Amino acid sequence: MLSTVVVLAIPGFAPFEFGVLCEVFGIDRSDAGAPKFDFRIATAEPGPVRTSLGFDVVITDDLSVAAKADLIAVSARSIGPVDERYLAVLRAAEARGAWVLSVCSGSFVLGEAGILDGRRSTTHWMYADDMRHAYPGTVVDADVLFVEDRRVITGAGTAAAIDACLHLVRREHGATAAAAIARRMVVPPQRDGGQSQYIQQPTIEQGGTSLAELTQWMLETLSDEHSVETLARHAHMSGRTFARRFRGELGESPAAWLNRQRLLRAQQLLEESDVPIEEVARICGFGSSATLRHHFTRMLNTTPQAYRRTFGVRVMPSTAPIREPAAL
Repeated sequence: MLSTVVVLAIPGFAPFEFGVLCEVFGIDRSDAGAPKFDFRIATAEPGPVRTSLGFDVVITDDLSVAAKADLIAVSARSIGPVDERYLAVLRAAEARGAWVLSVCSGSFVLGEAGILDGRRSTTHWMYADDMRHAYPGTVVDADVLFVEDRRVITGAGTAAAIDACLHLVRREHGATAAAAIARRMVVPPQRDGGQSQYIQQPTIEQGGTSLAELTQWMLETLSDEHSVETLARHAHMSGRTFARRFRGELGESPAAWLNRQRLLRAQQLLEESDVPIEEVARICGFGSSATLRHHFTRMLNTTPQAYRRTFGVRVMPSTAPIREPAAL
């Protein structure tokens, strides 16, 4: 399980993305149910390290602290030559099976290390063509928030760094841990990696109901069937207008969004309760345990039973009636 995190402070690193890595992994939020990480920042030459904005940050640890880390993370940085010492750390981490994560243009560092060859990846959409040209061994998807490929995660630009980091927390510690961090950061607990980096701003129609109100209602009625036609009527729109506006505002189709929310609710129930899996499937709108298992296997590469064994909190049996949990 992920416990030791080292962020590489490579000269020219971008302060915002660097700050995201520190915010997610470096702050002790164990009082809120989040994991506490052994967090270090390392650089090849300890002392002042110049950022992309021209100010210095003083780093005291050298690269030796990265030797046994569970995660090596790379911030966005000015694109250019990289000291071979950083590349060696990344290659060693990948070789021993540790997680490697980059955000935004930090993917160029991973490409330079050679660990993206044969893997899918992403970066900020502005740099995608440059990355394809520089590292033809990786398939660059410029339309997504992040990509995970065999324990290497590449995140897209700026705010997508948060999504990539929370995705890794969720993979290693479960949905509840990721949600605890997200609540403190006041961000959504999960935006799927397949969502678009850039979302078209819709034209607001006069008389239309708020999609925020609609999505809240969807979360409160997950066990119900929700066709596009039913949702469109609830939103007082035609089916075509509703589907276009939903994708424009939320970056994915109503069906994809709803399915992801159902999966999140199922994760929450499996972690926090002893509700039978067939009942979990009903509450979350999957209908049957077989359907729930199918979605778990496809999206999380595990089964509901295995997920509960790993992340579930053992609770004493109770004769009290089952209460459906509040929406995430």
